[in-house]
Amino acid sequence: MLVIGTALLIGAAILAPPAFLALRRWLGQRALAEVRPRALAARAGRDVAIPGRAVPGPDGLVESRLARVDCVWHGHEVLRHYWTWRSPERGEGERERVRGCDPIAEYGSPELFGLAAPNGDGPPRAGVLVDPGDAEVVGVDMCLQRLVGRPQRGVPAPADDLLGRIKGRVSGIFRGETIEFEYREWVIRPGDPVVVRGRVVLRDGRPVIVAPPDGRLRIEWGAAEEAGPQARGAGALLLGGGTVASAFVGLALVLAGV
Repeated sequence: MLVIGTALLIGAAILAPPAFLALRRWLGQRALAEVRPRALAARAGRDVAIPGRAVPGPDGLVESRLARVDCVWHGHEVLRHYWTWRSPERGEGERERVRGCDPIAEYGSPELFGLAAPNGDGPPRAGVLVDPGDAEVVGVDMCLQRLVGRPQRGVPAPADDLLGRIKGRVSGIFRGETIEFEYREWVIRPGDPVVVRGRVVLRDGRPVIVAPPDGRLRIEWGAAEEAGPQARGAGALLLGGGTVASAFVGLALVLAGV
């Protein structure tokens, strides 16, 4: 019994450091998954990918420019559809009229919004702010898509109440004959699940996710996979529990054998 107990104690001593590190790492990942401000502040200057629920920022909800929808972020673009002429590939035959499309205006709201824990109970509270300036936004809800034809001579012009609402400068190469203009707008609503990928910085002591110096902030609609963190948490708990059990059993056997 003395030999077995001694062996268990030695095994527990060997397993204790990796068990402690695994448990500490898992607790840190769990704190990030729950969007805790202190855990995010500790990651200042590092790139992160944080899943959560979108919540209003310091200035509250914002209103989208085109559809007038309450949201935490909105973006829109205007496309110009036109007819143009294309020459035959081999230089023989008549030119063919084809349809083209160019963006002439793009905009994304710069107002900060918050990110709360994805599965928190009660009213969501922002654990971190997101600065969406010039962000790459993927998969969010398109709340408006409208085609407006160009005015025709002798025909009443279609009502284009959206033209005066677009934000930013209208620019581009106006090629060919205009067919119509297409307005599209996307929004992130309060409570939408998103994953934000960027760099953590501190502003007035509060963590904010911004674009990394060598890239763009990325905001993806949808929840992140949770199987990985759960499996790592189970492994850390099993390793820690096994170490503690080995130490207790070994100590009991040593005492019994003395």
